[in-house]
Amino acid sequence: MNGREKPWHGVLVATPTFFRDDLSVDFDRYADHVRWLADGGCHGVCVNGSLGEYQVLTAEERAKMVEVAVEAAPEGFTVMAGVGAYGARESRQWAEQAGEAGAEVVLALPPNSYRADERSVVDHYREVAKAGLPVSAYNNPIDTKVDLTPALLAELYNEGLIVGVKEFTGESRRSYEINELAPGLDVLIGTDDSVVEVGLAGAKGWISGFTSVFPRESVRLYEATLAHDLDTALPLYRTLHPLLRWDFHTEFVQAIKLSMDVLDLGGGPIRQPRQPMLPESAAIVRDLTLRIAAEFSTANVA
Repeated sequence: MNGREKPWHGVLVATPTFFRDDLSVDFDRYADHVRWLADGGCHGVCVNGSLGEYQVLTAEERAKMVEVAVEAAPEGFTVMAGVGAYGARESRQWAEQAGEAGAEVVLALPPNSYRADERSVVDHYREVAKAGLPVSAYNNPIDTKVDLTPALLAELYNEGLIVGVKEFTGESRRSYEINELAPGLDVLIGTDDSVVEVGLAGAKGWISGFTSVFPRESVRLYEATLAHDLDTALPLYRTLHPLLRWDFHTEFVQAIKLSMDVLDLGGGPIRQPRQPMLPESAAIVRDLTLRIAAEFSTANVA
């Protein structure tokens, strides 16, 4: 699809989980969203990631999310399954479930129940790799308190445990060091507001959040960036960036779902312990979404 060499390349949308008013999971709505993203030019979805609120899903709901994504995905459309868990054994079990369901690759956080040392991290990824699927690491030291440094990533890659890393530090400088220490390890853009910086540094994919709101424009931004077509990329980036920054906020789930609601895309409620956005923050996200949508609508008409 669009010259992608590997299923974890391209724009993989970190999808939300859709809840009804009674907070039950709306699997039909999720299947529709997967198909809509595929029609919008995206290359795949990442299910059960942070945006998917996987921590508050039951085991049955979490397993079914992967199954529904695989069933809804058209040919050539990647399903990456998040396998984040407190321990290695549970992460491996989720990776095995993803493989049985038909997912092509998994996204694995390090152990996130405590500040793990390097030995624990390496052992964790050894266990996840036993499931037999390609593994992309997920570096999110903000939430996990474990930093997958370039040197540690190189160790994991050289042992054959990972094929890529979702870099959520937002630091494009890391990409160069990762490429130096582990040539062949694919860097996947992990924060929406660093897509141009990390993309120009050699990224092979983008695990994106706000693409659920603006899929076609986001894919265009990503592809222009990788083609070094800055005449196309930079105007798009400047337009989107005030909204993309919310991907790095604590309330990123609420912000993305609110943006979807504003455009009648049905983001819907969140589950506790998350709370609805405060009115001031919600007003900012709402105004940004409407302004950006209007700019894109005018550009498309022109």
